[in-house]
Amino acid sequence: MRRLLVLLLVALSLIGVSVRTASAQGKALKVAVVTPYLAQPGTQFMVEAFEAYGKEKGWTVSTKDTAGDVAGAISAMETIAAEGADAVVINVDPAQVEAGLTALQKANIPVFGMDAGAHPMLVTNVTSNGYAMAAETATYVVDRIGGKGNVVMFVFDPYPPVQKRGIIADSIFANNPDIKVLDRVTPKVEDGGIADSRARMEAILAANPDKGSISAVWAAWDQPALGALQAIEAAGRQDEGIVIVGIDANPQALDAIAAGGNFEASVAQDFNGIGSTVGSLVERFAGGEKITQAVVYVPTKLVTKANVADFIQK
Repeated sequence: MRRLLVLLLVALSLIGVSVRTASAQGKALKVAVVTPYLAQPGTQFMVEAFEAYGKEKGWTVSTKDTAGDVAGAISAMETIAAEGADAVVINVDPAQVEAGLTALQKANIPVFGMDAGAHPMLVTNVTSNGYAMAAETATYVVDRIGGKGNVVMFVFDPYPPVQKRGIIADSIFANNPDIKVLDRVTPKVEDGGIADSRARMEAILAANPDKGSISAVWAAWDQPALGALQAIEAAGRQDEGIVIVGIDANPQALDAIAAGGNFEASVAQDFNGIGSTVGSLVERFAGGEKITQAVVYVPTKLVTKANVADFIQK
């Protein structure tokens, strides 16, 4: 009789675990997204994909854009820690917002990176492989200019997913002794980066007026590449053969590549895939699953005039 009672208690305990797990998986979660970079098209697409995933699951998803203000992101995270949430998703360098991460950790709120950076206080970070993307576009430049010429670089070291792209491009250009990096520009990004990149490129063009003095523009993301394109066209230097490459394959970049001008290549990130993958990981974690991967990579693809039609939405 006692053995039967023990077995019954064990069975009830297992049923309880099953019910709790099912309840957690089906819970209408409250999730906050924090980013200073919503002006960037790629960030917009990721956030929209995550919001769509949450809507389908019946979650309450709130998005806080601090418009380039990293300190504002920390403040937003601390507010969320005080008010409560089931999870937080960040699109910002975690090393720059550690005070916010600490506040969320103390509140037992898990934090997920969405194209952010790896950090011990994140459950995981979902992103594209920045090293691989930079290698593809920098190599494209080297091949197109025959391993010789002056290159202008547009970088953004304060943001890890973009910073690593610059590091790889630096190495590839340095490995070609006949390539000189004419300037390494960090543009202002409050408006997305196009306007300031155009102004900076205009100054570089003015300082290097001779045909052939600039062979290529390598940009760590599409907005500076588009700004450089505008500057080159406005200066009437579009027929000098200056090769422009970017990363992200946002709609404006795709249109520019399809037009067959100076903007020749970009890398298509699966922004929808990043956003929905973060959603899936939040859901799995809430359901009791242990997430062991510190970084989850979503595949990318090089886009040129040869295949750009496959990426333009009709």
